[in-house]
Amino acid sequence: MNRRALTSAGSALAALLLAATLGGCGGGPGGLRPAVALDLKTSTPKATKSLDSITWNLPYEPQGIDPIKSFNYAENTVLSNLCESLLRLTPDFRIKPGLATKAANPTPKKWVYTLREGVRFWNGKPLTADDAAASLSRHLDPKLGTWWGDYFQNVDSVRATGRMEVTVTLKRPDALFNQAMATAAGAVSEKSAMRRADKDYGTPKQGVMCTGPFEFARWRSGESLTITRNNDYWGRPHRAVSKSLTFRFIADETTAVNALRSGEVDGQYFYLPPAAIGQLQSSPTGTVTLGRSLTYWALLDATKKGPYAMRKVRQALSYALDRDALGAAVFQGTAPAQRALAGPATWGYEKDHFRKAYDELPSGKADLKKAEALLKEAGPAARKRITIAVQGSSSVHELTGNLVKATGKKLGLDIDIRVVPVEQYGNLYQDPKARKGIDAFLSTWYGNVPDPLDAYTVFLSGGNNNFSGYDGVDADIKKARATADQAERARIVTRIQSRVAHDVTWMPLNNLPVILYQSDRVTGAVPSFPYLYYPWATGLGGR
Repeated sequence: MNRRALTSAGSALAALLLAATLGGCGGGPGGLRPAVALDLKTSTPKATKSLDSITWNLPYEPQGIDPIKSFNYAENTVLSNLCESLLRLTPDFRIKPGLATKAANPTPKKWVYTLREGVRFWNGKPLTADDAAASLSRHLDPKLGTWWGDYFQNVDSVRATGRMEVTVTLKRPDALFNQAMATAAGAVSEKSAMRRADKDYGTPKQGVMCTGPFEFARWRSGESLTITRNNDYWGRPHRAVSKSLTFRFIADETTAVNALRSGEVDGQYFYLPPAAIGQLQSSPTGTVTLGRSLTYWALLDATKKGPYAMRKVRQALSYALDRDALGAAVFQGTAPAQRALAGPATWGYEKDHFRKAYDELPSGKADLKKAEALLKEAGPAARKRITIAVQGSSSVHELTGNLVKATGKKLGLDIDIRVVPVEQYGNLYQDPKARKGIDAFLSTWYGNVPDPLDAYTVFLSGGNNNFSGYDGVDADIKKARATADQAERARIVTRIQSRVAHDVTWMPLNNLPVILYQSDRVTGAVPSFPYLYYPWATGLGGR
């Protein structure tokens, strides 16, 4: 489907969605079918044989695979099979030992990691505390510029305090730091390799030097990246089944789907539902698996001025939108409504407490009367134009944007949708100048660990992702991060959740499950969100 067809289809679908949104999601004429509970997986059937080579597609070519800068989908899809972290986030969202067999917290401001004996880098050198300390310390070097700064903001020092012991000293207690060691933030590389490569570390020129079940083999920029099985890998249960995995970089969705259906490519993870998901689900040559996820679809506030900076305007628009209708049509039934930024998959502790607080939040179903009343309270200033950015060449962005615009029009809000080319959309997250004239923009977003607090750290005052400068929960976030007791932390976090939901500074719309496609030739890939940090391809092999 070409771009023009997508736009016209979006207008028609927006009309259908609007009818469902404003008339309820169920039984009226033209209404959409109610959302159905999804069977979300954390595993796929085991492989029965090794394959010499497997081809996998990425939605874009990685910008690099240096762990300190691997903070996105394609980068971590590769890196999770190469570079291991001190701890390991498992497919069922538990945190277990990784390169560290023990993580001790002898004082509130100190974490001591005991490293695993017998681990070697691909070049044969043994893992030592110097390697781990050097890897973590790179996050503290402003010249290198880590993408994991939120987790290292409270770190005072990282030192090797024994041959196989690393001690991290914090400026203040931080409940998220140790959990982050199960993500790429805790990845360990070989010290001398990092030093030699310097700023070229993780590039096509230098690759990486780690301990994982696959080794970096080659990266042909613009074409492919290949990793090969580490036959000397220390972790016997996680040794790779197959010999080689080559990543392609087919960015065009239609081309990628055709490559999957034809068997040219064996598999792919989709971080947004493809427009052709129906074709994939009915494909005679492969299987779609939906996995548990920490990812959600949201409208992010990006301004301090204008009508969208008014809380009642954001509340009105949020109440007017029907997340079930959005999930049924735009996401083709794969994305249930999400009431808060931290959905159920994040509840790694105090589940009953979080469930009760979550159920008390607005349901996400349309309430037009409440929306109209809020807009009336906002007054005439609310009627000025609001500009919302969407990513070009994305049917999900364009269809959602059309729905938001149509819903706003029904309420009396003047919403302009600005299409930003895909090549420039990433600048909205990094450059305030790129957000000039934009009130909000659509985005996928995810927390990294199973702690709801992690989802709300974006609202720290002065944080890189706090695009509108929202300061309503800054004090509580700092208090929660300093709270080790999980029950008490849960109480603080649900207070944060309630305030953020009320202020609607970010507007959660739908949960986005992991969408995994595997051809009939292969099986065994991890379908759940931890694939970004877990060696998901080790089980990948023939059926």
